[in-house]
Amino acid sequence: MARRLPPLNSLKAFEAAARNLSFTKAAEELFVTQAAISHQIKLLEEHLSIKLFMRRNRSLLLTEEGQSYYLDIKEVFANLHDATERLLSRGAKGAVSIALTPSFAIQWLVPRLSDFSQHNPDIDIRIKAQDHDENSLTDDVDVAIYYGKGQWNGIHADKLHTEYLIPVCSPLLLSQGTGLRSLDDLANFTLLHDTARTNWKDYIKSVGVRDVNVNQGPIFSHSSMVLQAAIHGQGIALAHSVLAQPDIDSGRLVVPFTQALVSERAYYLVCREAQLDSQKIKVFRHWLLNKVKKEQQEMSFD
Repeated sequence: MARRLPPLNSLKAFEAAARNLSFTKAAEELFVTQAAISHQIKLLEEHLSIKLFMRRNRSLLLTEEGQSYYLDIKEVFANLHDATERLLSRGAKGAVSIALTPSFAIQWLVPRLSDFSQHNPDIDIRIKAQDHDENSLTDDVDVAIYYGKGQWNGIHADKLHTEYLIPVCSPLLLSQGTGLRSLDDLANFTLLHDTARTNWKDYIKSVGVRDVNVNQGPIFSHSSMVLQAAIHGQGIALAHSVLAQPDIDSGRLVVPFTQALVSERAYYLVCREAQLDSQKIKVFRHWLLNKVKKEQQEMSFD
C-alpha cells in the first residue's frame, strides 16, 4: 500500500507558521502571501483530517495534535537542512579538472597553483594539457582555458587578462653588435613566430614601420617555445603579454619598445552553463578571477 505523504509545500508552510506562530511571518520567510500560507495550512489539515491551529485573542496557537506534529516536522526539516549542507560541503571538495594549452599551463597557471592549494586544501587540481584549447571541454573536464573572442555556444566564459602583443628579447641580444634603438632596427634582427607570421604582420602595420621582412624567422608550435628561443638570444619574439610577464619580471626578457598591440583575442575561463553553480567550480573560478584582477592592475602596456 502506497504511503500518503502530505504535500511538501503544505509542510513547509506549516513548519514556518508553527515555528513563528504567525502566518504573516511565515509568509515573509517563504516569500509568499499570507493567503497562500492559509491555503496551504487548510490543504494540510484536510489531508490529515486534523485541526492544527486555533486562534485566541488575535494570537495563533497550535492544537495539541499540531504541537506534537510540529516537533516531528521540525526534526525532519533540521535533518534535511543538515543533509543539504553536507552535500554542498562535499561539492566543494574533490578535484577540479582543467584543460588548457601547455604554454598557458607552464607560463601562468602552474606557478600559481600553490596559492590555490594553500587556501583550498580540500580541492585537488588536475591539469590536462592540450595543444588545441577549443573543444577541450570534454566530459572528463570541469573547466578549461580557451583563447579566442569569448563566443562559444552553451558555454559560460569569463575573460581573464586583456591581451597585448609585445616585442621581447634577451638582454644579451641588445648588447651584441647591431643596436635596437628604434622600431626600424627590427629589420636587422631575426623575428620569432608562433604557429603563423600574422601577429608580426599586424604589429608592424600598427606601428607604421616599413622594410621589415615579417616572412623570415623560425616558427614554433607553442608560445612557450618562442619565449625560450627569445631567452636564448635567437631573435625577437612578439609575445603574449600574459605568458611573457614572468620572464620579464625575472629579467630573462626585456621589452625594447613600449608600443604594444591590443589583441582581438584573450584568454577565457570557461565551463558548462549547467555547472556554473557547482561549488568546487565556484571556488576555483573565484580564486582565478581575483588573481587575474589583481595582476592585471599591476600590468600596463597602454
